[in-house]
Amino acid sequence: MIRIGILGAAKIAPKAVISPASARTDCEVVAVAARDAQRAREYADEHGIPHVAESYEALLARDDIDLIYNALPPHRHADLTIAALEAGKAVLCEKPFAMNAEEADRMVQASVRAGRPLIEAFHYRFHPALQRVLDIVRSGELGAVRRIEAAFDVTIPYRPGELRHTLAVGGGALMDLGCYPLHAVRTLLGAEPTILSATAHCDHPGVDITTSAELAFPGGETASIHTSMAPDTPFDAWIRVHGSDGHLEITNPVHPHRGHSITTTIRGKAETFTADGQSTYDHQLAHVMDVLAERAAPLTGGKDAVGNMAAIDAIYRAAGLNPRGL
Repeated sequence: MIRIGILGAAKIAPKAVISPASARTDCEVVAVAARDAQRAREYADEHGIPHVAESYEALLARDDIDLIYNALPPHRHADLTIAALEAGKAVLCEKPFAMNAEEADRMVQASVRAGRPLIEAFHYRFHPALQRVLDIVRSGELGAVRRIEAAFDVTIPYRPGELRHTLAVGGGALMDLGCYPLHAVRTLLGAEPTILSATAHCDHPGVDITTSAELAFPGGETASIHTSMAPDTPFDAWIRVHGSDGHLEITNPVHPHRGHSITTTIRGKAETFTADGQSTYDHQLAHVMDVLAERAAPLTGGKDAVGNMAAIDAIYRAAGLNPRGL
């Protein structure tokens, strides 16, 4: 039985870990810690978590926890993830992985030293829909891939204290939303990009609400990403892959369990289909359990996580902004 401790009384944790764990017999959520102990107690009562730790550090020190889910904002990913690893815990860390690539690298090095898994919670990556797209691209059905375009837009209203609009904790559209399309193009091309250009619009100093970037890859492929959390922005998420023999589009790759479609057009023949699966979070936790049981190697984390943060840093610099935490 894998025993899970949650860092943060986070809104994401019930659907990301608590509910998926309740449907399994090989893991259970046993404790939670929050910045405010009373908030942690209320959260534990609401979600049926049996134990409350009085602090983040107290949670990491518990000997009845095997896996830490770090659901805190990015500014607390590096220090607490490293501390968890040093305490002998495996870690599932929310995206974006860190504030910047330097922090990401230190986290990965700590994982290697501790010999414990560190997985980035890019939940979309574990769903059969993304795997189906990856299989098509790698199969050569589309011919040589020449360009990939990806986007993720959704309104995140500003209010004082909203984490996604707060620079100091790692806010910004690229950090919270754009990390997905960036990760997708890197995953599909299996390489690290050079940032050709980038633009960002900020409503508050340093916090991008809309960001776009043009990327180039070592094989000659190009890519573009776009993300926006601006007011009145409708939900829009997609990936388009253009090859020498055809193209592919997947709609809603971020939450395919809420409805998605995959359309391929190869030599003039179009086909639209879906990929069956549970929620992305169910697949994510299943993958974590497989990694802990040594049935699978992690699909995220490691060099992949450092690479995504390095690309985010480079996009911010190209857009005239500083990477987070630097």
